[in-house]
Amino acid sequence: MDFTLSPEQELYRRTLRDFVAKEIDPVAREWEESGRYPTEIVEVMRAMGLFGLTVPEEYGGLEVDMVSFALTFEEISRGWMGIAGILGSHSLACLLIARHGTEEQRRRWLPGMASGETRSGIALTEPDAGTDLQGIRTTARRTDGGYAIDGAKTWITNARHAGVLPVLVKTDLTAEPAHRGMSILLVDTGTEGFTVTRDLPKLGYRGTETCELLLEDVRVPEEALLGGVEGRGMQQALSALETGRINVAARSVGIAQAALDSALSYTAHRHAFGRPIHDFQAVQLRLADIATQLQAARLLVYWAASRADGGARVDTESGMAKLFASETAITAALDAMRLHGGYGYSKEFVVERLYRDAALMSIGEGTNDILRTVIAKRLSSGATRIG
Repeated sequence: MDFTLSPEQELYRRTLRDFVAKEIDPVAREWEESGRYPTEIVEVMRAMGLFGLTVPEEYGGLEVDMVSFALTFEEISRGWMGIAGILGSHSLACLLIARHGTEEQRRRWLPGMASGETRSGIALTEPDAGTDLQGIRTTARRTDGGYAIDGAKTWITNARHAGVLPVLVKTDLTAEPAHRGMSILLVDTGTEGFTVTRDLPKLGYRGTETCELLLEDVRVPEEALLGGVEGRGMQQALSALETGRINVAARSVGIAQAALDSALSYTAHRHAFGRPIHDFQAVQLRLADIATQLQAARLLVYWAASRADGGARVDTESGMAKLFASETAITAALDAMRLHGGYGYSKEFVVERLYRDAALMSIGEGTNDILRTVIAKRLSSGATRIG
């Protein structure tokens, strides 16, 4: 087994680190605290082509391998996880259209999405349906030449900046089981009846907006039906979420790495009883645990990404990576805060932000307890073998 990055991946990682050091690190604390939208950073990401991570080259995208995809979110989250969120939801929307869209839909949307001129997210979650997507209430009834959508969505990243938004709806309320009556519609956000009602206040994950949406008699043409066939929305969404979990897992690795970096720096410079505190065994034990769990999480993420590159179904692998990496991020951020003592609770040090950002990683793209049940079911069914 080769656990090293290719020369191309190493170069790509160095490019990302340079970008983070130049464009994100100098402003992250101030902009995150003030709630300022990172317009300038977004423009640099557009120039780098990062909005086209999952767009095929024929439509103007980078179409990176999944390990490079993971590297993108790891390195950016090491600087500021909220910035990674801007790319994450957009990349899933691109993937949905590239993987499941009709040729007409790909030609219409993907070139602009690759350049970042058209931004997107993915509208799945509702006030009464998060993990249980079959419980959504948003409906799309047939009209002459299209659909009329009614419903509400919540926790939608990029909602205020999106030009098109894939929206999960029920097109057949009588279908059994319910997922057979679910479809995804590509909604132009300029359509009458589409309203972003408010930005949700959040503990962390700042830099990008997270919103509630209201759809009141939003009329879209038949051509907006993703893939052109009703009843496939749930399968389409779940296929994207497999990749989304690699994204969240990689973000978690970035947070954990930033926590370790900060802890190593602080404990080397902080003195107590006449020597640096990293000389004390209790501190060394905590640092060693953070580093070991971090590297294990990173290898799980790269393993899941490599499996995805091979064309395999990776719901188990991406679930394991997301589960372990997100728990590692939470532990690493809290332990780094403890190692900083009182300063860890101060907004002047990065670990306070890492602690707030890490909490979301155990929730996004499927809560960790749900992922545990997914992993267990795949193991018990024999669909996945470990060892």
